[in-house]
Amino acid sequence: MYLNYKNKSRTYSWEAINKKQSNWWVTHHLSKPNQSKNKKTMANLFIKQAKQYAQGRPSYPPHLFQFIASKTPQHDLAWDVGTGSGQAARSLAEIYNNVIATDTSPKQLEFATKLPNIRYQQTSPTMSSAELEQKVGAESSVDLVTIAQAMHWFDLPVFYKQVKWVLKKPHGIIAAWCYTTPEVNDSMDKVLERFYKNPYWDSPRQMVDDKYKTIDFPFEAVDGEDSTGPFEFENERWMSLEDYFTYLRSWSAYQKAKEKGVELLSEQIVKEFKRAWGEDENGGQKLVKFPIYLRIGKVGA
Repeated sequence: MYLNYKNKSRTYSWEAINKKQSNWWVTHHLSKPNQSKNKKTMANLFIKQAKQYAQGRPSYPPHLFQFIASKTPQHDLAWDVGTGSGQAARSLAEIYNNVIATDTSPKQLEFATKLPNIRYQQTSPTMSSAELEQKVGAESSVDLVTIAQAMHWFDLPVFYKQVKWVLKKPHGIIAAWCYTTPEVNDSMDKVLERFYKNPYWDSPRQMVDDKYKTIDFPFEAVDGEDSTGPFEFENERWMSLEDYFTYLRSWSAYQKAKEKGVELLSEQIVKEFKRAWGEDENGGQKLVKFPIYLRIGKVGA
């Protein structure tokens, strides 16, 4: 069985990764006025669509976390920043002894799955070092920091300063990933491409479109790799057409358009999606693929 992790010409088996394994949402980084307004707007958008976000957003494949864990020397404490409704935190909790999952949105956290080794923590838009230590951990105490589909919103210089303070030194790991638009079939993907090209996306979305290639990432390559990525993974999920629409409604651009009185899922575009979805086979469900792009690095001594 091979996972879809690609680095140049190399493909890694899930089994090989298992053998190698050694037994802030928009928080803390609103220092620049122009970014502060943007991030507060983003937070408000996801607060208003928290239920759709929890229902519509895809989970992440096990082999993504197996790969990340194989690069983490210890598995005591992970910090999931911008956890939302806890999609990544749930998977981290299967590998790491303790997970701290933070988000600025209490509404998002309401929909997070509660597990005994996950501590969900609402944080304010800005945190002092004392608050960081109180709510997350002491200096050099965290094995892994993860950011799933959120880092493009951050004030990165401030965020990275916090990350480098809290990660264990040396070799504490930061892993940030995004996923791009889902893939169903040629007909659906063409309709989605037209739907996606709307004027309601905020500028940080471009970093996702660029697959995190252009995002600043000042960390060292992890052991066994010659770069910090992006490394490509893939998640697959069986979805009905209504599931697919729920996912589209979880987009920040959809919510932003709706606030301006624009329904992006108009009657016409819904008809086009239905036509492209095709025959009602497999109980009306289709296998939807989500390409995932991971940046991963470590701190030095």
